[in-house]
Order: sequence, then structure tokens, then C-alpha cells
Amino acid sequence: MQVAQRIAQTWPCGIIYTSPLRRCHDTGSAIASSTNASLATLEDLNDLDYGQWQGKGWDEARMIDARLFEAWRNFPDKVVFPSGESLQDVAARAARALRHVRQLHANETTVMVSHDSVNRVILSLALSLPLSSYWRLTQDPCCINEIEYTDHGPRVCRVNDAAHITR
Repeated sequence: MQVAQRIAQTWPCGIIYTSPLRRCHDTGSAIASSTNASLATLEDLNDLDYGQWQGKGWDEARMIDARLFEAWRNFPDKVVFPSGESLQDVAARAARALRHVRQLHANETTVMVSHDSVNRVILSLALSLPLSSYWRLTQDPCCINEIEYTDHGPRVCRVNDAAHITR
């Protein structure tokens, strides 16, 4: 896996945290194997719960509820998915995950493997951006975001880096 090789060649890391969903866990396992790091699942890195939209494509979601679909595309911070979550819920989980990882691994390089929705929220938190900026942050599959936490707060060093992906 290209992202695993890139991480192994670029950063020394001791632990990989992943979302419980298989696609992230598989990526995290590959990174752990490439880096000889340990692997742990962190529930708070789980994907946004789209509720009744879970597993649906964009076209199907638009057919289910065109008004909600337009709100999601234009005002993502105002949406609560029926039987699901809001971006505020994801932000609370992401902040909790970051606190947990930083408390346990304050001076270590740690890899967190999650989903584009969680990644966008984490980047928004690090950049002090409102959740309304959600769609302004692109997150391609297996991209790398690098955030350095200092005594003066987070410093975003890399966003949506996918230079390691060959197609």
C-alpha cells in the first residue's frame, strides 16, 4: 500500500490509531506493518453517521430528501442527519480523540487513520475554521494531513497530500 510506504519512509511513528471501520483498519494495519508500530482502534475516529443516508450515493441521497441534500452541500454545519449525527457531534468526537492521543503520546509522532469527514473536522479545529468551511477542505482517499502540536497550538504542515498515489 503506497500510503504505508510513504509514512514508513517519512515519519518515525510508534502507534497507529484507526477508525473501527474495516477500510481504515486495513490501511492502519498496512501502515503498522510498514513502520513496525503498534495498532489500536479508536471509536471516536469513526465516520460521520449519515443515519438514513448511510450507504447511499449522492444521487440516491438527493432523491430521498432534496432539501436536506442541498442544505448538506451549502450549509453542512446546520445539518443533522435523520437518525444520524451532525458535524458538531463529529467535532466533539474528534476533539476527544485528539485529547486522548495527545495525552498518551505528547512527544511522539502518531498516525490517525480516519475518514474524510473526520479529517475535515480535525483540520477545521486545527485551523480554527468554522464547521461551515467543511467543503472547502478536500480529502482524497489515502491522503496525508500533517499537524504538529506545539506549546503555541496546532501547526498544519500538510493537507491532502497524495503525492505517493500512483494511478
